[in-house]
Amino acid sequence: MSTPRCLGAGRLAVVGLPCLWLCLFFLAPFAIVLKIALAEAAEGVPPYAAMLDWAGGALPYVRLHLGNFRTLLEDPFYAEAFLRSLRVAAISASLCLLAGYPMALAISRTSARARALLLLLVMLPFWSSFLLRISAWIAILQDGGIINSMLVGLGLVSQPMALLYTDTAMYVGIVYCYLPFMVLPLYANLVQLDTALLEAASDLGARPWRAFLAVTLPLSLPGVVAGFMLVFIPALGEFVIPELLGGPDAQLIGRVLWTEFFQNRDWPLASALAVALLLLLVAPIMLFQHERKAVRV
Repeated sequence: MSTPRCLGAGRLAVVGLPCLWLCLFFLAPFAIVLKIALAEAAEGVPPYAAMLDWAGGALPYVRLHLGNFRTLLEDPFYAEAFLRSLRVAAISASLCLLAGYPMALAISRTSARARALLLLLVMLPFWSSFLLRISAWIAILQDGGIINSMLVGLGLVSQPMALLYTDTAMYVGIVYCYLPFMVLPLYANLVQLDTALLEAASDLGARPWRAFLAVTLPLSLPGVVAGFMLVFIPALGEFVIPELLGGPDAQLIGRVLWTEFFQNRDWPLASALAVALLLLLVAPIMLFQHERKAVRV
């Protein structure tokens, strides 16, 4: 008689712990940010007005200020920042896909011992600090860096090229930092591919590129979607790389958030930006979940 109760308690623990984790570290912070987004900016600490007004009597009066969200819709500066962030995230994820797919495919086709070494090399950059890696790229791309020194030394250019603080430097930094997030899910998908399907396609007269398009690529689409989302979502709100490597025109939503929060001290508007960014990320996350369900079916 105790077995069903133990099973029920086990299921409750398995389901309850993740739900508790989400409530503590996602729903509660989101509720706090949403509360600040619906408040009005004011002088003081914290720099926003209270949502509950007790001056009217025993029951509090709830004051909701929707002007922050109205500002996001009416001011083209924020719309341009969102669109620019979407473009940068999409281009960065596409570049990671172009660079990561051949790497993942090559790793999946090697021996088991070589796979372990190659995967270690893919994850090796995570052993160093994120800021240290970005600082290394600053040293590489600056006017007196390795690239410009080589170009000038070989006589290919007469003076150093403007590589740092450009969109190119920003894309290089994002692709370098987020490439492992593309390679690992692609590898996990491609390593499970049955090579007998490729042999059957070859026996039927399909050339290697035709077998890749007809067999390998369709079966690897779940890994492609997973890797694309793992790069696209963090790149959409990236702040450090555009700030350190990008030019003055790289006003992505992460930099706008930092400016509103720390420089302008407009916490309600910054919170409204964060809520809008989170709602914007819901679409690709739902697309990813739909793709996973479709593959399972």
